Amino acid sequence: MSVCISRPEDTLVQRLIVLTQAGLPLLEDPWAWLAEQLGLDIDATLDLLKRLQAEGAIRRIAAVPNHYRLGYRHNGMTVWDVRDTDMPRLGELICAQPFVSHCYRRPRRADWRYNLFAMVHGRSSDEINRYREQLRYLLGDACGADEMLVSSRILKKTGLRLPPASR
Repeated sequence: MSVCISRPEDTLVQRLIVLTQAGLPLLEDPWAWLAEQLGLDIDATLDLLKRLQAEGAIRRIAAVPNHYRLGYRHNGMTVWDVRDTDMPRLGELICAQPFVSHCYRRPRRADWRYNLFAMVHGRSSDEINRYREQLRYLLGDACGADEMLVSSRILKKTGLRLPPASR
Protein backbone atom coordinates (compact mmCIF):
# COMPACT_ATOMS: atom_id res chain seq x y z
CA MET A 1 0.00 0.00 0.00
CA SER A 2 1.29 3.46 -0.80
CA VAL A 3 0.30 6.78 0.71
CA CYS A 4 -0.43 9.55 -1.76
CA ILE A 5 0.60 12.98 -0.48
CA SER A 6 -0.82 15.76 -2.62
CA ARG A 7 -1.11 18.85 -0.41
CA PRO A 8 1.50 20.47 1.85
CA GLU A 9 -0.84 19.93 4.80
CA ASP A 10 -0.93 16.20 4.00
CA THR A 11 2.85 16.10 4.41
CA LEU A 12 2.55 17.96 7.73
CA VAL A 13 -0.07 15.48 8.98
CA GLN A 14 2.09 12.53 7.88
CA ARG A 15 5.08 14.00 9.74
CA LEU A 16 2.92 14.47 12.84
CA ILE A 17 1.83 10.82 12.66
CA VAL A 18 5.39 9.57 12.25
CA LEU A 19 6.59 11.73 15.16
CA THR A 20 3.84 10.57 17.54
CA GLN A 21 3.01 7.01 16.50
CA ALA A 22 5.35 5.51 19.10
CA GLY A 23 4.31 8.05 21.75
CA LEU A 24 5.55 11.44 22.81
CA PRO A 25 8.94 11.76 24.49
CA LEU A 26 9.00 12.08 28.27
CA LEU A 27 9.85 15.77 28.39
CA GLU A 28 8.63 18.62 30.53
CA ASP A 29 6.82 20.08 27.50
CA PRO A 30 6.27 17.45 24.80
CA TRP A 31 4.00 19.87 22.88
CA ALA A 32 6.87 22.34 22.49
CA TRP A 33 9.07 19.50 21.22
CA LEU A 34 6.42 18.44 18.72
CA ALA A 35 5.91 22.03 17.55
CA GLU A 36 9.65 22.43 17.03
CA GLN A 37 9.84 19.19 15.04
CA LEU A 38 6.95 20.32 12.82
CA GLY A 39 8.24 23.88 12.41
CA LEU A 40 5.06 25.34 13.94
CA ASP A 41 4.31 27.33 17.03
CA ILE A 42 2.67 25.52 19.94
CA ASP A 43 -0.79 27.00 19.32
CA ALA A 44 -0.77 25.88 15.67
CA THR A 45 0.41 22.42 16.72
CA LEU A 46 -2.35 22.07 19.32
CA ASP A 47 -4.93 23.40 16.83
CA LEU A 48 -3.81 20.76 14.30
CA LEU A 49 -4.12 17.99 16.91
CA LYS A 50 -7.58 19.22 17.98
CA ARG A 51 -8.77 19.38 14.37
CA LEU A 52 -7.51 15.88 13.60
CA GLN A 53 -9.23 14.60 16.72
CA ALA A 54 -12.50 16.36 15.78
CA GLU A 55 -12.28 14.80 12.29
CA GLY A 56 -11.76 11.35 13.79
CA ALA A 57 -8.20 10.90 12.47
CA ILE A 58 -6.96 10.85 16.08
CA ARG A 59 -9.18 8.89 18.43
CA ARG A 60 -7.66 10.14 21.67
CA ILE A 61 -4.58 11.64 23.24
CA ALA A 62 -3.81 9.97 26.55
CA ALA A 63 -1.10 8.53 28.71
CA VAL A 64 -0.75 4.78 28.23
CA PRO A 65 1.06 3.37 31.25
CA ASN A 66 2.91 0.10 31.10
CA HIS A 67 1.21 -1.68 33.99
CA TYR A 68 3.94 -4.31 34.20
CA ARG A 69 6.69 -1.72 34.69
CA LEU A 70 4.59 -0.12 37.43
CA GLY A 71 4.43 -3.42 39.31
CA TYR A 72 0.90 -4.43 38.25
CA ARG A 73 1.71 -7.87 36.88
CA HIS A 74 -1.71 -9.45 37.33
CA ASN A 75 -4.58 -8.57 35.00
CA GLY A 76 -8.08 -9.85 34.67
CA MET A 77 -10.89 -9.03 32.28
CA THR A 78 -13.97 -9.38 34.42
CA VAL A 79 -17.11 -10.17 32.43
CA TRP A 80 -20.62 -9.72 33.77
CA ASP A 81 -24.15 -10.67 32.80
CA VAL A 82 -25.95 -7.48 33.84
CA ARG A 83 -29.66 -6.78 33.36
CA ASP A 84 -30.00 -4.47 30.38
CA THR A 85 -32.27 -2.08 32.29
CA ASP A 86 -29.53 -1.57 34.91
CA MET A 87 -26.66 -1.27 32.45
CA PRO A 88 -26.46 2.57 32.14
CA ARG A 89 -26.27 3.11 35.90
CA LEU A 90 -24.09 0.13 36.72
CA GLY A 91 -21.75 0.57 33.75
CA GLU A 92 -20.97 4.09 34.98
CA LEU A 93 -20.49 2.84 38.54
CA ILE A 94 -18.07 0.07 37.52
CA CYS A 95 -16.15 2.38 35.17
CA ALA A 96 -15.62 4.86 38.03
CA GLN A 97 -13.74 2.35 40.21
CA PRO A 98 -10.06 3.34 40.56
CA PHE A 99 -8.80 -0.19 39.85
CA VAL A 100 -10.73 -0.50 36.54
CA SER A 101 -8.61 0.65 33.60
CA HIS A 102 -11.32 0.27 30.97
CA CYS A 103 -14.91 -0.82 30.93
CA TYR A 104 -17.36 -1.31 28.10
CA ARG A 105 -20.66 -2.83 27.07
CA ARG A 106 -20.81 -5.59 24.46
CA PRO A 107 -23.78 -7.36 22.90
CA ARG A 108 -24.59 -10.81 24.19
CA ARG A 109 -24.01 -13.76 21.86
CA ALA A 110 -25.79 -17.12 21.71
CA ASP A 111 -22.79 -18.80 23.35
CA TRP A 112 -21.62 -15.84 25.49
CA ARG A 113 -24.05 -14.31 27.97
CA TYR A 114 -21.82 -11.48 29.24
CA ASN A 115 -22.54 -7.87 28.31
CA LEU A 116 -20.33 -5.80 30.65
CA PHE A 117 -16.53 -6.02 30.54
CA ALA A 118 -14.15 -4.38 33.05
CA MET A 119 -10.35 -4.77 33.07
CA VAL A 120 -8.66 -4.80 36.46
CA HIS A 121 -4.94 -4.69 37.25
CA GLY A 122 -3.23 -5.64 40.48
CA ARG A 123 0.07 -6.61 42.09
CA SER A 124 -1.12 -10.13 42.93
CA SER A 125 -3.75 -12.62 41.95
CA ASP A 126 -5.36 -12.13 45.39
CA GLU A 127 -5.65 -8.41 44.69
CA ILE A 128 -7.47 -8.83 41.36
CA ASN A 129 -9.75 -11.41 42.97
CA ARG A 130 -10.61 -8.87 45.70
CA TYR A 131 -11.39 -6.32 42.97
CA ARG A 132 -13.70 -8.82 41.31
CA GLU A 133 -15.48 -9.35 44.62
CA GLN A 134 -15.91 -5.57 45.02
CA LEU A 135 -17.40 -5.32 41.54
CA ARG A 136 -19.72 -8.26 42.29
CA TYR A 137 -20.90 -6.45 45.44
CA LEU A 138 -21.53 -3.21 43.51
CA LEU A 139 -23.50 -5.01 40.79
CA GLY A 140 -25.62 -6.84 43.36
CA ASP A 141 -28.63 -8.80 42.18
CA ALA A 142 -28.61 -7.03 38.78
CA CYS A 143 -25.82 -9.44 37.83
CA GLY A 144 -26.73 -13.01 36.91
CA ALA A 145 -23.23 -14.41 36.37
CA ASP A 146 -19.59 -13.43 36.01
CA GLU A 147 -16.18 -14.74 35.11
CA MET A 148 -12.66 -13.39 35.08
CA LEU A 149 -10.37 -14.03 32.15
CA VAL A 150 -6.82 -13.76 33.51
CA SER A 151 -3.93 -12.64 31.29
CA SER A 152 -1.33 -15.33 30.68
CA ARG A 153 1.09 -13.24 28.60
CA ILE A 154 1.77 -9.70 27.46
CA LEU A 155 0.60 -8.75 23.99
CA LYS A 156 2.30 -5.77 22.39
CA LYS A 157 -0.35 -3.44 21.00
CA THR A 158 0.51 -1.00 18.26
CA GLY A 159 -1.51 0.96 15.79
CA LEU A 160 -0.77 1.90 12.21
CA ARG A 161 2.89 2.69 11.60
CA LEU A 162 3.93 4.94 8.73
CA PRO A 163 7.47 5.11 7.35
CA PRO A 164 9.26 8.46 7.84
CA ALA A 165 8.27 10.95 5.14
CA SER A 166 10.90 11.76 2.56
CA ARG A 167 11.76 15.44 2.45
